[in-house]
Amino acid sequence: MLAVRRRRTELWLIAMALVVIGSAYTLASLGRSASIPADIVPFLVIVLGLFIAAHVANRRLAPNADPLLVPIAALLNGIGYVEIARLNKELAAQQAAWTAVGIAGYLGTLIFFRRVRSLERVRYTFGLAGLALLMLPLVPGIGVSIHGARIWTRIGPISFQPGEFAKLALAVFIAGYIVGNREVLSMGTFRVGPFAMPEPKHLGPLLAAWGVSLVVMIFERDLGSALLFFVLFLVVSWVGTQRASYLVVGGTLFAGGAVATWAMFDHVHLRVAMWLNPWSDPLGKGYQIIQAQYALGWGGAGGTGLGLGIPGRIPFQETDFIFAIIGEELGLFGAAAVLMAYLLMAGSGFRVAVRAADPFAKLLAVGLTTLLAVQSFIIMGGVVRLLPLTGVTLPFVSYGGSSLVANWILLALLVRVSDDAEGERRSPADEPTRMVVGR
Repeated sequence: MLAVRRRRTELWLIAMALVVIGSAYTLASLGRSASIPADIVPFLVIVLGLFIAAHVANRRLAPNADPLLVPIAALLNGIGYVEIARLNKELAAQQAAWTAVGIAGYLGTLIFFRRVRSLERVRYTFGLAGLALLMLPLVPGIGVSIHGARIWTRIGPISFQPGEFAKLALAVFIAGYIVGNREVLSMGTFRVGPFAMPEPKHLGPLLAAWGVSLVVMIFERDLGSALLFFVLFLVVSWVGTQRASYLVVGGTLFAGGAVATWAMFDHVHLRVAMWLNPWSDPLGKGYQIIQAQYALGWGGAGGTGLGLGIPGRIPFQETDFIFAIIGEELGLFGAAAVLMAYLLMAGSGFRVAVRAADPFAKLLAVGLTTLLAVQSFIIMGGVVRLLPLTGVTLPFVSYGGSSLVANWILLALLVRVSDDAEGERRSPADEPTRMVVGR
């Protein structure tokens, strides 16, 4: 049966990921202290238990789901933990706890949402929840500004980034809204120059959600998330309506908005300036970028070796610049392997979207995969100076509880879409024979 083959493949891939993670953890300890870590067995047991729990959940709750998604996420999560443990043991302990919470969120999502279509019925609720989460850091008393970005919320002893969860809610909203209004959104009855667009009243909710999210992100100085939300709305609108005018008009709006924010906001102007020439302030704003370039250069093709890099050189190395640490210790080959893992995950996500027959499930898979792929591209591009640095996290790898938990929930939604899609595609011959007993 298809389900049995897929889960067997998934189990073997998780086992291979565990071998890679265990070997990396051992090598990092050898490079740091020339000794095998004393906690290697408990470490492997805990890692195995967490990822096997996700595998068992797939066997019971999503037996037909794509077999690549969980193993790739497990591999990236494990590599990130190894690098964080090599840099800061205290943060590594917290990351391990957040990994457990993330997988608990993964299990809870699969249990609570047995059919992805149930999300479509509450799309407006998700839309309002997403906007409320985006605005939460701006609320006096609970919003916290850290390193110039007001993206944190502190309620009692708990601190988190609401924007990480807002992106999931907005992905559900835009997929549901476009499916429910596909016909009117595909009709070109309103002209913008040479382009035919739908009537503004039909674009109202989309433009309102997009505009509010961008305005909030600008005031919070979280431009990476603003770019992420913009691409999400643009890609899902284009795929849902199959009208290239959305791409053209959206690209024009983006270009105009980029120039406007560059001219109006000093922090945007500074980031672009440091991207173009970090040597203009080598001991100040350009220090991170310059040290990341040195780290990547010292790594060369094969890397310095796990545990043999220079820790503490790059500020915020466990979060924004963890890809530079990977490039230093694993070299070009290791960095390329991480990049290929993200490409495989994105390819699997888009394959799930292609195979989904339900329009809402298809668009939701497109939106969720776009979030993963674009966020990975933004931060890796920023580290290697392909793009201005925006400060988003590298999914599953960077230190951060909000990001890790949100991405495991995102993965669970993709797995749910995949399972539903394959369940609908199975032919009667694939179904097990049932004996019907008369009364």
